[in-house]
Amino acid sequence: MSDAVQQVATVETTLDDSSVKSTTLLTNPRAPIEVSEEVRTAIEEGLPVVALESTIIAHGLPYPDNLTIARELDAAVRDQGAVPATIAVIRGRLCVGLSDDDLSTIATDKQNVAKAGVTDLAVHMTNKSTAATTVSATAWLAHQAGIRVFATGGIGGVHRRTSYSDVNDVSSDLSTLSALPIAVVSAGPKAILDIPATCEALESLGVLVVGYQTRHMPAFYTRSSGVELEHSVDDADQLSRLIHNRFDQLGQNGILVAAPIPADAALDADEVNTWIAAALAEADSQGVGGKQLTPFLLDQLAKRSDGRAVTANRALALNNARVGGQVRQVKASEITS
Repeated sequence: MSDAVQQVATVETTLDDSSVKSTTLLTNPRAPIEVSEEVRTAIEEGLPVVALESTIIAHGLPYPDNLTIARELDAAVRDQGAVPATIAVIRGRLCVGLSDDDLSTIATDKQNVAKAGVTDLAVHMTNKSTAATTVSATAWLAHQAGIRVFATGGIGGVHRRTSYSDVNDVSSDLSTLSALPIAVVSAGPKAILDIPATCEALESLGVLVVGYQTRHMPAFYTRSSGVELEHSVDDADQLSRLIHNRFDQLGQNGILVAAPIPADAALDADEVNTWIAAALAEADSQGVGGKQLTPFLLDQLAKRSDGRAVTANRALALNNARVGGQVRQVKASEITS
C-alpha cells in the first residue's frame, strides 16, 4: 500500500439580521438550508447554477483583494449565463447565495469569521457563529441545495510531509468529493500540497479526475504538476455530457475538473517551490498546523512573491468560475449511444 493510500486510510471519512434577502428555507433530513430566491428559482427552472466557496474571501486573500475577487467571481459566473451561489454560515444559518452585505462582512471581519469544513457545520449552527466554508462544506451544502457544479481555486488534499514523524494530514475535501454527485472545477490541488499523493488518494477514493483542455494535473499557480491525467475534455459541452453520464446515467459521485491557470498568469515553478519551502519552514518554526496551516502558507506566499501569488490566485479562480458557468444541463434525449 502506498504512502498516499495509507494516509487516506487514517482519515475518518466524515461528510466532513438578515443577510440574504428573499430566502427560502429548504428542509431536508440533515439540515435546514437557506437558499436565496434567485438561486432557488434557477434550480427549480433547471438553469445553470455554480456554487462558490467563501474561504477564499475570509482566509484565502488579503483585504481588499478578497472582496474584489468575491464580486468578480459572481460577475464571471453571470457572464456565462449562470447563477452564482456563494455559500457560508451566517450567524448559525446555512446560507446558499449571499448578499453583497454578507460578502463585505466576511471580507472585512476576518477575525470573527471561522473556517468551517463539513464536520464543523453543526458546531456553527449550535453556536450561531459565522464561518467561511471550505471546499468540503461548500460541496456538501451545494449538494443539499440541489447544485452540482462548484468552482473554486484549488482543492485540499494530502499535505507534504517533511519527515516520517509528521502527523498525516489529509483534507476532508477528498472524502467529501468522493461521497457526493458534484463536479468541482479547480486549478488542481493547492500548490502547497503533495500533489502526486493527492492524485493517488483521489483515485483510491473513486473520484473521477478529468483535465479541462489538458492532460496534466495543474499545480495551482503553474499549469502542470508533471502528473499525467488519464482523462480530459476539450470544451464545456463535452464536460456537461460527462457530468450527465456520471451522475444521472450511472449514479456515481465526485468529479474533479482540473483547469489550468491561464498561461499569461502562470508563475514560474521553481520560484513557487522556493517560496513554498521557505513558507513551510516558517510554519514549522512557529508551530503552525491544523486548519491554520493553509491560510498561513498562502499568506506567506503572498508576501514572499510580492503579491504575485495573489494576482495568480485571482486569475485562476476567475478562470474556474468561467468554466463552471459554461456547464449546462443535459437532457437524456441529447445523449446518443
